[in-house]
Amino acid sequence: MPRELVFVGLGLYNEKDLSLRALETIRKANTVFAELYTSLMPAFHISKLEKLSKKNIILVSRRDLEEEAGQKILDSAKNGITVLLVPGDPLIATTHVDLRIRAEKQGIKTRIIHGASIISAVIGLSGLQNYKYGRSVTVPFTDESSTVETPYRVIKENKRLGLHTLCFLDIKAEEKRYMTIRHGLKALLSMEKTKRKRVVTLGTLAVGVARAGSDNSTVKADYVAGLMNYDFGPPPHSLVFPGRLHFVEAEALVTLAEAPESVKEMVK
Repeated sequence: MPRELVFVGLGLYNEKDLSLRALETIRKANTVFAELYTSLMPAFHISKLEKLSKKNIILVSRRDLEEEAGQKILDSAKNGITVLLVPGDPLIATTHVDLRIRAEKQGIKTRIIHGASIISAVIGLSGLQNYKYGRSVTVPFTDESSTVETPYRVIKENKRLGLHTLCFLDIKAEEKRYMTIRHGLKALLSMEKTKRKRVVTLGTLAVGVARAGSDNSTVKADYVAGLMNYDFGPPPHSLVFPGRLHFVEAEALVTLAEAPESVKEMVK
């Protein structure tokens, strides 16, 4: 029996985002697992994918993969072709690299079938040039143990270099909690009151993206004050803070993301 673990990207929206190669691999697999806690696919239903692939799909939790080190998946892969379905593009925005390393060390062959990524989708929808993005960062839900100091610092450092910042907004799928653009901006503005470095103010340009990859995605560029009151609709949401703008990028923000015409005056 082949010993193989295949990481398959589900894409961004629903089961139809799968590539034909991915679907063929799922149909040939001995066992299929899926994790859905790392991202929200708004119209994805396991039952529909089971009908499409003619396979039973076993849902695994954060505990299965993190606390138990994915042992049930590794045990399965030792006895046949096993697929792990992951939202987006596996091993990119959310990573299961540890699981892949453990598999290889145990003599289990691994491979990846890529899917659409939130990274490329948001970059494409924003109209901002890919090579001008700096480090990306997640804005977390704040509680007793976390703050938004890290994303604030990353935005600051990227801006100093003239680079754009892609901000993922926190997701707690098990609790059905999905951070909105308004929530993320409020958290960053709160940090601005503490740091006072004028990194994220009401007059800062930002781009909000909702439901990237769907037929009803929303993209809106405006100053933070405007975005705070804009209705982006249901999640998932993402944020981009532009750095230094090229004139084509400014034109794209105005034309594709309904940015104010004054954005063109920011070109350097």
